[in-house]
Amino acid sequence: MSEKASDKTEPHEKGTIDPSIIGRIAKLELRARLVVEGYVSGLHRSPYRGFSVEFAEHREYAPGDDLRYLDWKVFGKSDRYYVKRYEEETNLLCHLVLDISESMDFGTEGVRKFDYAATIAASLAHLVVEQSDAAGLVLFDDEVRAVLPPGNSAAHLRHIFDVIEKAKPKGKTELGTVLVRVSEQLRKRGLVVVISDLVGDVEEVLRGLRQLRSRKHDVIVLQVLDPAEIEFPFEQMTMFEGLEGIPEFLADPKSLRASYLARLETFRSRLRAGCLAERIDVVEMSTRTPLDVALTSYLSRRAATERAR
Repeated sequence: MSEKASDKTEPHEKGTIDPSIIGRIAKLELRARLVVEGYVSGLHRSPYRGFSVEFAEHREYAPGDDLRYLDWKVFGKSDRYYVKRYEEETNLLCHLVLDISESMDFGTEGVRKFDYAATIAASLAHLVVEQSDAAGLVLFDDEVRAVLPPGNSAAHLRHIFDVIEKAKPKGKTELGTVLVRVSEQLRKRGLVVVISDLVGDVEEVLRGLRQLRSRKHDVIVLQVLDPAEIEFPFEQMTMFEGLEGIPEFLADPKSLRASYLARLETFRSRLRAGCLAERIDVVEMSTRTPLDVALTSYLSRRAATERAR
């Protein structure tokens, strides 16, 4: 829900990217490059790297080469030792599942949740393709509205940017149902990144996430929230504007704050517990946090975790 009074945007640390500035950059591709090339390039590491390789050529054996790669058929014909060389195929399929429901249209500090989430999706797509992996896109509200299968060409990346740029937040959210449908459509194991405010019933959200995990996908949930949703800072009598079919209503926020924050914490706790049980990463992101800081922090932790495995 939104308040019909404006909030001042707080200053950001020098050297970081202010989300409100990013929101004023017209081209999504420029926003993605600004975030990725300036701050998080090189942090990505495919969790499936090395699972799929393609034969490239032979070369003569040299002391120290792994004997597993000796080609004994060639040795039998030539009486000389040759080693098979391989090239890694694109072996990470990254599906970006982006919420375009009406609740994502909310924003109190110069940037809507949708602008922030869209830039995250575009930045991750750019990062994945730059690493020679494949990125795909799913847009949803209460239904799956658009699907782009994974690809890794520059033209495909531009297509992703174009589809995201044209999206307009509207409609209700049915995340749990949508994730079940998405899981049925994804035939190959991959990485699924869900970018949403997760408005809805937490048990339904977890049901959809469990379905993805049951299909052996690696799953990351990036929950994008406005600071007002996290802090509920309203003090005076306020007209709250309903979203996703909820009518507007006048209320004293002081009388609602304690119960609202308690329900939010219950949601957070249940979501964290459910995701932990399924080995799903869940990250809460405030639109007040500069995008480079949010992505760098998470991707650094993920890269460290992958190295430790």
